[in-house]
Amino acid sequence: MSLHQRVSYKWLALSVTSLGALVASMNSGTLIIALPTLLRDLHTSLLDLIWILLAYNLTQTVLVLNVGRFSDMWGRKRLFVLGFAVFTAAALLAGMTSSVGWLIALRALQGVGGAFMIANSSAIVTDAFPRSELGLAIGTNQMMVAVGLILGPILGGWLTTLGWRWVFWFNVPLGLIGLIWALWTLREPQAALDRRDPVDFVGNLTYAVGLAALMLGLSVGGIENWNKFPIYAVIAVLALIAFFLTELRIKKPMLDLTLFGRTTFSLNNLLAFISAVTRQALTFLFVFYFQGARGYSPVLAGLALGPLAVGLLVASPISGRLADRFGPKLFSWLGLALSTLATAGFALTLGLHTPYWQLAAWMLLGGLGSGLFNSPNSSAIMGSVPPDRRGIAAGTRTLLISVGGVLSIIYTISVVVASVPKSVMFQVFSGLASNLPAATLDPFVSGLRVAFWTLAAIGLVGVLLALAGPVQERRPANLAMRSADD
Repeated sequence: MSLHQRVSYKWLALSVTSLGALVASMNSGTLIIALPTLLRDLHTSLLDLIWILLAYNLTQTVLVLNVGRFSDMWGRKRLFVLGFAVFTAAALLAGMTSSVGWLIALRALQGVGGAFMIANSSAIVTDAFPRSELGLAIGTNQMMVAVGLILGPILGGWLTTLGWRWVFWFNVPLGLIGLIWALWTLREPQAALDRRDPVDFVGNLTYAVGLAALMLGLSVGGIENWNKFPIYAVIAVLALIAFFLTELRIKKPMLDLTLFGRTTFSLNNLLAFISAVTRQALTFLFVFYFQGARGYSPVLAGLALGPLAVGLLVASPISGRLADRFGPKLFSWLGLALSTLATAGFALTLGLHTPYWQLAAWMLLGGLGSGLFNSPNSSAIMGSVPPDRRGIAAGTRTLLISVGGVLSIIYTISVVVASVPKSVMFQVFSGLASNLPAATLDPFVSGLRVAFWTLAAIGLVGVLLALAGPVQERRPANLAMRSADD
């Protein structure tokens, strides 16, 4: 009897997507912890350093809607497997280069692979699991993200002692395992595919140009100066207007705007965006706070970030099960509320000599909030659309989370950079500022507090929206999810 016959397909599919979630989250954590080392060893600028990080996010953000649409047309398995292959090859090459430009380009290529995996992950799980178990399945994926977030910074700190190249190379064996496992276990949901649909080339082009111009303008303006931002802004606005007009007029658009007529879909995507804005920059900021301002080693800084991921690890599977039973509204609201409270706590207590236990308590609370929010939010979005639009639904959610995360990092770094002299800023971001006088580092800490207060205010808006609005609507019987193994 084969493995497919002995084990329900839904668990095999979940194992594949969970491995992808683990690899992606570990990749993020290991790189972030190594950024100060990269800044020193590659003798690069802060803008280039940020682009080594953001190139992955930006490429993924540009592609997720395309991938979601293409997976509905050509198959989720094909694109998921291709994602593992591209991700792994880019990681191998990234560790071989010493050019900052090539490193940024290869990180962008990794983003292509990441988009293929992430945009299909929720759709694969939704295809495989019945509605009554969807929260559990997505919660398990989130739990693996939490495991990756715990291991990533710790592993990154250790790998950095071997050389920054190993931050990329460690992905290679994991990627090969994921590639083989996905090829062997995944199925194509043939009923959900429609290869007759034409490709929306104009929508793809205008969307990619508009979003890329917006992100480029914000990053260059926030880190260097805003002189060139109007040029980027005009390009972005014109391209995005053309994109929305195209999507409204063609028969088979890349982004099905009619999905936003569903209250559940629209509200939960907005909440996902707000959640990403309020929390995506936390790990990034605390890496430079611990290594730069407080002088922690990469390994110790990775360990110090642990409470964020521990909270996520504890809450994710619990919230998934409870949301399956009681509905997602309470847990979406509670998760956002806890995350917002934690962000306000950082704003109130953060200083150069704040006891670590206080920061750890707020990080744990924030991680619990994220864990409570993610699974119900994803479950509500994916459960609100018909099977042949799950790829677009997953891509839309990933798009908004990616945009929120990029905006979060760009905004917070621009606030900090604006308040810190360039000489001090370089020492902080290269991890060499712990010997500076407290008065010299005060502007850096003040900038962090301003950023945290702003993020907390945005989070409060999300809390009020989650409390006031309906989060899950009754679904028509013909959209009920099925699983052949149940």
